[in-house]
Amino acid sequence: MKVTLSALDTCESSFTPLVVLELAQDVKEETKEWLKNRIISKKEDGVRRLLTSGLVIQVFPLHDNEALKKLEDTWYTRFALKCQPIDHIRGYFGETIALYFGFLEYFTVALIPMAVIGLPYYLFVWEDYDKYVIFASFNLIWSTVILEVWKRGCANMTYRWGTLVMKRQFEEPRPGFHGVLGINPVTGRKEPLYPSYKRQLRIYLVSLPFVCLCLYFSLYVMMIYFDMEAWALSLHDNSGSEWTSVLLYVPSVIYAVVIEIMNRLYRYAAEFLTSWENHRLESAYQNHLILKVLVFNFLNCFASLFYIAFVLRDMKLLRQSLATLLITSQILNQIMESLLPYWLQRKHHVQVKRKVQALKADIDATLYEQVVLEKEMGTYLGTFDDYLELFLQFGYVSLFSCVYPLAAAFAVLNNFTEVNSDALKMCRVLKRPFSEPSANIGVWQLAFETMSVISVVTNCALIGMSPQVNALFPESKLDLVLIVVAVEHALLALKFILAFAIPDKPRHIQMKLARLEFESLEALKQQ
Repeated sequence: MKVTLSALDTCESSFTPLVVLELAQDVKEETKEWLKNRIISKKEDGVRRLLTSGLVIQVFPLHDNEALKKLEDTWYTRFALKCQPIDHIRGYFGETIALYFGFLEYFTVALIPMAVIGLPYYLFVWEDYDKYVIFASFNLIWSTVILEVWKRGCANMTYRWGTLVMKRQFEEPRPGFHGVLGINPVTGRKEPLYPSYKRQLRIYLVSLPFVCLCLYFSLYVMMIYFDMEAWALSLHDNSGSEWTSVLLYVPSVIYAVVIEIMNRLYRYAAEFLTSWENHRLESAYQNHLILKVLVFNFLNCFASLFYIAFVLRDMKLLRQSLATLLITSQILNQIMESLLPYWLQRKHHVQVKRKVQALKADIDATLYEQVVLEKEMGTYLGTFDDYLELFLQFGYVSLFSCVYPLAAAFAVLNNFTEVNSDALKMCRVLKRPFSEPSANIGVWQLAFETMSVISVVTNCALIGMSPQVNALFPESKLDLVLIVVAVEHALLALKFILAFAIPDKPRHIQMKLARLEFESLEALKQQ
């Protein structure tokens, strides 16, 4: 029995392919020849066109086993409390993925002060709600400073990598873009053209109503959760047994699982809708997708907490719900993102190895095994889900951790394992992605900064609701509201002053960039 694979069909037995192209079964020989000529002439649009037409099923680079083994040895195979080899990650996976792991490491370290303060606070005074004013005040400063300091660290890394000042290149149409073939007025090339008004109609007449419907459904599920909470509480009040005391946590656990399921289902729907909107550029596609997902995830994950805090004003239930949502979501994410895919991948690897050993084919069996194995691996869809998980975690910690100080400690524990599980996922579970240069974490910086602004408002409101502050205004609640609003505005002003006062780039980098610009101008003058 002879097995052939397009990537392995070569007259040179020592040739090792760097990139694998999987073609559809009905691709004609002349199409293969045309594609080969486009690749030889280094015209990348040939592959893009075939991806759009469905003739090419997938394109991915093979893992370099030797380089990967060296990276694994310094990254996650030996458990130790040490910094990640960010430069080595960048060398193997590219700047975009290296920046994610750099941000994950930085965010984990930044959570440690909150965890260190929160642990004794929880152990000794967690029932005394008067004391959470101090913790909320620290939370306000912390959420602002860490994001500004990250900008400086990010600038240091990307300057070292040479991507801090990237010239914006003309973006090619994304593979899924379709339209009537015409001439691009900017490039003069033939490419699909799609009227902007049709895209806007799809966004405002279909996508927007669908998102609003999903938000309504999320709120409806939330009210069912509160009905379950009321039922469990009444059952416990009537019997008061140990079994019913455990039952009090069941509605929160069920609701946390339902939230994760809804988030994942909505993600698929948002991807379908955003693709259907037919955006020409990948950046536009990503921005619309991120906006859709962030709005739904924020409401789905935090609406119940806001309702408990500011409508029911039940701090005990708020603490219980926050703890359950945070811990349950972390456990589910670890299982679904890394452990389950890794187990399935190991099982598939054994099956592939048995098939390869049973073959008597005149090919390099080791290379064939690697290609077949990696062909069936999952495709890395970018850093979207990874940043989203950190964004929601940041929300849990910055918005309401003053009533549950252990939130930061659980986040730190989760992130220590997240580093290893994400590294395992990148190295052993998913295909190797193509390297992409990046100067920063992009729109996620704005998302985190927006969350920090919301946390200022939330923490000020919680401070104003505390018994300690209310005792200062026993007669006039209007004065209390006015003072809380004034303090909130003052803190927001302080936040923006801090953001302006802390430069995004360290001074030594600013000087180097200025000198580089000066030398470029001098070189132009001499020409």
